[in-house]
Amino acid sequence: MTATTDGSTGAVNSRAASASEPTDTTTADGVFDAARQAAERSVEHLLGRQDEQGWWKGDLATNVTMDAEDLLLRQFLGIQDPDTVRAAALFIRGEQLGDGTWATFHEGPGDLSATIEAYVALRLAGDRPDEPHMSRASAWIREQGGIAASRVFTRIWLALFGWWKWDDLPELPPELMFFPKWAPLNIYDFGCWARQTIVPLTIVSAKRPVRPAPFPLDELHTDARNPAPPRRPAPAASWDGVFQRLDKALHLYRRIAPRGVRRTAMNTAVRWIIERQENDGCWGGIQPPAVYSVIALHLMGYDLDHPVMRAGLESLDRFAVWREDGARMIEACQSPVWDTCLATIALADAGVRADHPALVRAADWMLDEEIVRPGDWTVRRPRLEPGGWAFEFHNDNYPDIDDTAEVVLALRRVRHPDPARIEAAIRRGVRWSVGMQSRNGAWGAFDADNTSPFPNRLPFCDFGEVVDPPSADVTGHVVEMLAVEGRSGHPVTRRGIRWLLSEQEESGAWFGRWGVNYVYGTGSVVPALVAAGLPGTHPAVRRAVGWLESVQNDDGGWGEDLRSYQEEKWIGHGASTASQTAWALLALLAAGERDGQAVRRGVRWLCETQRADGSWDEPYFTGTGFPWDFSINYHLYRQVFPLTALGRYVYGEPFADRVAVPKGA
Repeated sequence: MTATTDGSTGAVNSRAASASEPTDTTTADGVFDAARQAAERSVEHLLGRQDEQGWWKGDLATNVTMDAEDLLLRQFLGIQDPDTVRAAALFIRGEQLGDGTWATFHEGPGDLSATIEAYVALRLAGDRPDEPHMSRASAWIREQGGIAASRVFTRIWLALFGWWKWDDLPELPPELMFFPKWAPLNIYDFGCWARQTIVPLTIVSAKRPVRPAPFPLDELHTDARNPAPPRRPAPAASWDGVFQRLDKALHLYRRIAPRGVRRTAMNTAVRWIIERQENDGCWGGIQPPAVYSVIALHLMGYDLDHPVMRAGLESLDRFAVWREDGARMIEACQSPVWDTCLATIALADAGVRADHPALVRAADWMLDEEIVRPGDWTVRRPRLEPGGWAFEFHNDNYPDIDDTAEVVLALRRVRHPDPARIEAAIRRGVRWSVGMQSRNGAWGAFDADNTSPFPNRLPFCDFGEVVDPPSADVTGHVVEMLAVEGRSGHPVTRRGIRWLLSEQEESGAWFGRWGVNYVYGTGSVVPALVAAGLPGTHPAVRRAVGWLESVQNDDGGWGEDLRSYQEEKWIGHGASTASQTAWALLALLAAGERDGQAVRRGVRWLCETQRADGSWDEPYFTGTGFPWDFSINYHLYRQVFPLTALGRYVYGEPFADRVAVPKGA
């Protein structure tokens, strides 16, 4: 590339004044030169993907339950559109595996609930049960125990059409809204994503609506005459046994619940839902709460032309990604803030100068996305002043700590024409993040001390993680941010460091809550510890280096399968991917292993697998919504993380001269 005076092209030639020039230590095998060239190609590719408003956003792929439930919602509301149905069915069929099943991640095993929901959606689209692809699916479903063995959420969708009995589902009473904030199982004991889903579902559970089913589903039962065989009871002395008995009591309560009390509870839930609708009509910027909120409000008498309903339905259309082949995929969420801050970091660390117009536009857009009003997090932190960033375009109720940390790190890399504005936003973000520290010294994603042991025990909550305890990856990002802000020795940072050190596995790795899995956790924590002043010779850092070297693939890359959340043999093992290789490299580079064989092999793998346009291909899912239960393929991960790793390999670690060693860590 050739640098220009205005910086509009040729971005790599000059970097921020504080950054170093490329290190003049070209290796004999040409890895350094290859890395520099790969970084230049990647920079051009990433710059070309920026929206004119300043943001980046990659597709966020999950699984076909999003698409199936979208069709079921439209069937329930009577708003089917032939073109939408046809396009959704085209996508769902394209995701079916050879054995007739649907998985929840690339090369994963068939998933019963996903397969049932996809099958039903295709029936709604007109596919006949005797067609080969449908008969393979129904046979597999019966082999796995049929509808009766599926998760609660799948059976709720079927109950909406009379394909399952409401009496055979766990109760979720709207009186839950009356529980005070200190009581067990109050709605703020649930993680924000679960809270936003459970509140509308209390109305659905109370109303028990049934729309006429357009066809039977007898072929999905092991015994159509007895579709809901009794489930094996849990031991009476266990927590599961306690909550099973509680559910039986709630079924009895339903029969005698005072009508006035129930009506008041449902109206309270309606107010709660409407108060949390975002300006774009969505709820929390994620699709599932929006779907259930629309259903709940409709059941409470809101017609489809009501402004709240109209805005909600319009917001759901914005989750649709239309593909060139005519297929329509539904994103569970959209990640523009996350993608933009990661892209900014990647470009800055890869040599793009700090005042480049692309970085300034990105900073301007991120500054406009700052959240400066209270949200649900004030329940646990009522006196904390607002600040921070959310993940999505519109989600002012739920800023998250992970995004806030990375946005601050991104803004700190930009030379903005209004530095006072940058400083003020960073100051608010840092203050808010510090105030969200949990009692144990670590950080969760959305709430402080969201660690109740009870929500996950509810029979209703079998769809994945429903609480938001602190995690090593989020805590690592906050510690890194605080270190860059000159707070390595601050008691808040030191508590975070101590917690991270205590959470290291015997192997030397860290568990990855929001990315797959130990490679992500380790790639998040090691750079943070080193940024905060721990030397590369620290025992924790050396154990992490040893583990990463031990799980490097023969081809030089790193990969970890999602099954590592369930099966120990998969920990650190899987096909090499661009994002996971980059995470490992970020840890090794931070630990001082730049000239080591493992780093050179990893960098060479990134260079050799880069496509001609400067991008990487990555079909594997490396993002995590709920460990094992809900997996994500962030399509921009394959671009931003390899570029960050290559940039740090070529230019060195950012901010290396700005940290102080914390005492007593």
